[in-house]
Amino acid sequence: MSFIDNSGNEIKLDSFKGKNVIIVNTASQCGYTKQYADLQRIQSDSVIVIAFPCNQFGNQEPGTNQEIKNFCTSVYGITFPISQKVEVNGPNTHPIYKHCKDITGRGDIGWNFEKFLLSSDGSITHYPSNHSVFDIIR
Repeated sequence: MSFIDNSGNEIKLDSFKGKNVIIVNTASQCGYTKQYADLQRIQSDSVIVIAFPCNQFGNQEPGTNQEIKNFCTSVYGITFPISQKVEVNGPNTHPIYKHCKDITGRGDIGWNFEKFLLSSDGSITHYPSNHSVFDIIR
């Protein structure tokens, strides 16, 4: 499985094998947007965060891929990978989200900043929007 980052590069999830990976559907105009700061703080050699911007919830991510990248880097100093804008629900659900939802038995994603932890042991766990990343990775 792979995704296209917001610079147009294909990134394979296998490149993060043996690490904990947090994938999170993000939006720059959401009450949870401040979570970007915590996500950046937990990013490390052993914890990879990947943001998947999505505009399916309240039109809270209306920007272009470049506008999203500029916002994330200038406001939050984001250095982790950011995908191109995706859909996390419906017929155009990104394959990574489809896989995570299938494995966890999760139905539709309910809001921005829901998280999946792809553990280094291969397990996948879902966390709701209000769940602190510091409680996911200790």
